[in-house]
Amino acid sequence: MQGIIMKALAGFYYVESEGQIYQTRARGHFRKKGQTPYVGDIVDFSAEEQSEGYILKIHERKNSLVRPPIVNIDQAVVIMSAKEPDFNANLLDRFLVLLEQKEMTPIIYISKLDLLENQDELDAYRAIYEKIGYHFVYTLEELTSLLKDKVTVFMGQTGVGKSTLLNRIAPELHLETGAISDSLGRGRHTTRAVSFYNVYGGKIADTPGFSSLDYEVKEAEALTDCFPEIARESQSCKFRTCTHTHEPDCAVKPAVEDQEISQSRYDNYVQFLTEIQNVRETYKKVSKKIK
Repeated sequence: MQGIIMKALAGFYYVESEGQIYQTRARGHFRKKGQTPYVGDIVDFSAEEQSEGYILKIHERKNSLVRPPIVNIDQAVVIMSAKEPDFNANLLDRFLVLLEQKEMTPIIYISKLDLLENQDELDAYRAIYEKIGYHFVYTLEELTSLLKDKVTVFMGQTGVGKSTLLNRIAPELHLETGAISDSLGRGRHTTRAVSFYNVYGGKIADTPGFSSLDYEVKEAEALTDCFPEIARESQSCKFRTCTHTHEPDCAVKPAVEDQEISQSRYDNYVQFLTEIQNVRETYKKVSKKIK
């Protein structure tokens, strides 16, 4: 039989196949090969009358997230709050770099709009991101219309209301929510395990909150590809290895000056590039000491 892993808990894998859920374990040969089944995996498995079965084969994955361990994702809803915490374009771009690198379609959802007295600045950001080609949505109706036939994960900075949003989408989930800490100004981690749920004709997963984000981009060229508007303009740069910071005949910098590329997006690109270069330099220094 073939199905998709909907939940992983305490060594058990709950596989959905033809509308039924089967409790399974992984065969020992996966451990010997260093393989671990994850939520989202398409697997072949054996099971008799819904008794405990065994995963026999893990099919090739199209993408994966490390934190949390979840695979074969079509799109990700990045939840950014308008207030408490304030909208943070730098953090949003970090999420977008991760999703572009993983080839997952981003959807930007804004929570806590009711706390915002004036949303002109937020609307200006919406215009920037929609010009690039991203979905930037304010309402639950807009969001749920994008879930059909997709595997969707929800992510965002701690305290933006992921579990609250999912409880609105599917009240039967009864996901635990946490209040904002007055002293720290950030929320407590409330999501405990990763599971898929069938809603609005698609599958959704909640993901843990976190206030920092690691991505796997290690080179300038790869970072350029994670900014679609910069990638488009970079085709006209004189040098293929152009970092769009100091090289002559760069096509990106004039596009920023002409406001074809937003200044905030370019500034974030430069910051991320500097971080990548600093990590590489640190690695080189450590490698020399080890030798």
